[in-house]
Amino acid sequence: MADSRLTRIEQQIEKIKKELLLIGEMRPGSLTKQYRQPKEKKGGFYQISYTYNMKSKTEYVTPQHFDDLKQQVETYQKFKDLIEKWIDLALEHSKLKIQFDKRKQENE
Repeated sequence: MADSRLTRIEQQIEKIKKELLLIGEMRPGSLTKQYRQPKEKKGGFYQISYTYNMKSKTEYVTPQHFDDLKQQVETYQKFKDLIEKWIDLALEHSKLKIQFDKRKQENE
């Protein structure tokens, strides 16, 4: 039972590794639309805000770069999600392996 679960977890981790190899350009942050005159919603522009090395940064985004940056931010989120899944699976794998080894020793 635990052995087959370990195998399934290992397969899921391998799938995540393969997906990570296909990750393209990425960038942390969030894209937002701001206004120079917020009440009238005039003078709109986009900016990207992110934190890197414990420093917050905000940069203006030109209209021609918006689509690329949006894709990079989405790719970064996918990257983070895959890493989070990998960590969850690795923790479960470690715990199951310890339990499996403990039972194996008890039966010897």
